[in-house]
Parts: sequence; C-alpha cells; structure tokens
Amino acid sequence: MHDHPPQRPILATERLDLRELDGDDEAFMLTLLNDTAFIEHIGDRGVRSLDQARAYVQAGPMASYAQHGFGLYAVVERMTRQPVGICGLLRRPTLDDVDIGFAFLPAFRALGYARESAQAVLGHAHAVLGIRRVVAIVAPGNAASARLLERLGFRFERLFRHGESDEELRLFSWSI
Repeated sequence: MHDHPPQRPILATERLDLRELDGDDEAFMLTLLNDTAFIEHIGDRGVRSLDQARAYVQAGPMASYAQHGFGLYAVVERMTRQPVGICGLLRRPTLDDVDIGFAFLPAFRALGYARESAQAVLGHAHAVLGIRRVVAIVAPGNAASARLLERLGFRFERLFRHGESDEELRLFSWSI
C-alpha cells in the first residue's frame, strides 16, 4: 500500500477523514473488493489484480468526482492514516435519486465508522450539495446495513430488482 501524502480531506469526523480515492489506493481497493462480505452483500466486481483495482478506481470514483462532484471516498483513520473503508454518494443511471454506499474492511466493522462516515456524507449531501433525498440499496441478507440505515434516519420504501441480478433488493430512503 502506498503512503499517501497528507491530502486535504473532503470531510472530517471525530476519528475519520474522508478523501477522494486515487490510483494509489489500488492495494486497499483490491483487498476491499475481494472481501467475502463485500462480494456477498454488494457484488463481485471481478477485480483480481492491482491494475484492475486502479482501473476500477479511475472508471468509478474518480470519474464520478469529475462528472458529479461527489463519489465514494476513502475512509481513513486519522490516527493511523490507514484507509479502513469507503463511504460516499453514487449516481446510478438505474435510480432516480443519489444513493449512499459504504463498505469497510473486516477489522474495522462494528466500530461505529460506517455510521460516523455516513452521517458526515449525508450532512455534506444536504448542506453543500443541496441534495434533499438520498436512497440506499440493501441486499436481503444484509441485516447490519439495514439496521445502520434505520439508525441514520432512512426508512424502508420498497422491494425492487436492480441490475442484472434477479435478486430482490430493499430500497431505503432519507430526506430532509
């Protein structure tokens, strides 16, 4: 993993900095995208090498920053400067609203980092970006994410099919 020079965070919380992902995050993203829980609850992105991880970051988050002014951010522990997860907003052509996404490495789950970073992202969405409604997509077996969304003020809205999967997903919404 590359050491990042101190990059000005987009958002800061009590324990975390959220910064843009870049090509130097390939090792971190390779690990996260191949985590068993990521594959089970979010999906297999087919990223199996550092080059593929770099391309994924460039085509996904980096392209989103350029096109929309937001995207998925690296969530970095302020004390260790270590990326521990991702959290941010996504604009998907298949959804009418912007949606929030988050994923954390196994060692950094259940520490409150997802809630802390998601609260910061939602505050930024409303106060800075002027977004009044955010949705979230949750796989049926992902009870932990559904509970977190409810604690953040999201409400279950409906079941729907998204993408190529035949799996019914849960759609949650948050609005100001």
